[in-house]
Amino acid sequence: MNILILGSGGRESAFAYKLSKSPRLNQLFIAPGNAGTGQYGQNIDLKVTDFEGIGAFALANHVDMVLVGPEEPLVKGVHDFFLGREELKHIPVIGPQQEGAQLEGSKDFSKEFMQRHGVPTAAYRSFDQSNLQEGLAYLETQKLPIVLKADGLAAGKGVLICETLEDAKAELKAMIADAKFGAASAVVVIEEFLKGIELSVFVLTDGTSYKVLPSAKDYKRIGEGDTGLNTGGMGSISPVPFADESFLSKVEERIIKPTVDGLKKDNIPYKGFIFIGLMNVDGEPFVIEYNVRMGDPETESVLPRIESDLVDLLEGVAQGNLAQRSYTVSPKTAVTVVLVSGGYPGDYESDKEITNIENVEDAIVFHAGTKEVDGKVVTAGGRVLAVTTLQDNLFDALQQATADAGRIFFERKYFRRDIGFDLI
Repeated sequence: MNILILGSGGRESAFAYKLSKSPRLNQLFIAPGNAGTGQYGQNIDLKVTDFEGIGAFALANHVDMVLVGPEEPLVKGVHDFFLGREELKHIPVIGPQQEGAQLEGSKDFSKEFMQRHGVPTAAYRSFDQSNLQEGLAYLETQKLPIVLKADGLAAGKGVLICETLEDAKAELKAMIADAKFGAASAVVVIEEFLKGIELSVFVLTDGTSYKVLPSAKDYKRIGEGDTGLNTGGMGSISPVPFADESFLSKVEERIIKPTVDGLKKDNIPYKGFIFIGLMNVDGEPFVIEYNVRMGDPETESVLPRIESDLVDLLEGVAQGNLAQRSYTVSPKTAVTVVLVSGGYPGDYESDKEITNIENVEDAIVFHAGTKEVDGKVVTAGGRVLAVTTLQDNLFDALQQATADAGRIFFERKYFRRDIGFDLI
């Protein structure tokens, strides 16, 4: 098969790595890709939202399947674009159509969906310009801390946890009246704060049947000990030690089945990944959010543990017979440590040469924010590389990933040396 991956980050590098292992793969294209994806396939200079360009490329290069990495093209309707063109509709797109993508594209839509189908989640109400005063009054009746979420996509920045009523009121006004997050916060979801431990469970579905992918936990804060500013993710581990069989069976019965069945009941076709962000509250799972694609850096920990042929699984999604496809997962533990540019998530410099990647001892290095200039690999983003190792136990995996992260060099490199150590 000829497969086109859309995206350019660590997640897409992990997809490219995994697909390249399949004997069923003929040619692999990554649009736009990065300095590392070129080792698995051919990078194509196309933006993920250039649907006309993507469609023309897919036809000219006999692409048999499109795998969508990030959320933006899904929310903007890349799947619908292919279905709507006579010459493209035979090419399956892995990722939901625009309506299904609203599970991530609109917090209000996803909360209504969960409420409708009995999926456990935090209590909430939504407000906009028309009932802002009501929203301010509602805050006075709620327990603190309280969570405010911009309804639309806000590049991971649209969620605020407010410790005081004054803060909550000021932020609600800033989000709605002053468009703090642009159009994304025209509607704001006010949500009960859940106290517990976060983790993620990933599902691959053809719209009827599904495979539960390995659980993962990521680390969002820039500083060790989970301190400092939020980032796109500083590392991840899989499996999650506290997500035992009993907890995961609750997740499947109370959350995964009602979600997949709910999409069918609502006549929302869905072929692709569902990322379920969970809070473990005293052993009970609650959904914090849905995403309609794999997470980053969780993908870099999850995919290396899947022993099955990913091309075969994705074909099962496309053909609607995923239930018949073989699926096995390694019992080993994966740990991913992310290397970032100095200053991230604030201002940082790019174009720093990266060296010593070849010196890692027992890890896969997934490129995220990198590019090639004059034959050299240089930094081109905040999160630069993701170093993943697979070992027999969590302690060995933590030691190896941290050691290998230390072997790579670029100016002002930074990474957390404590990823996963809270779970030992």
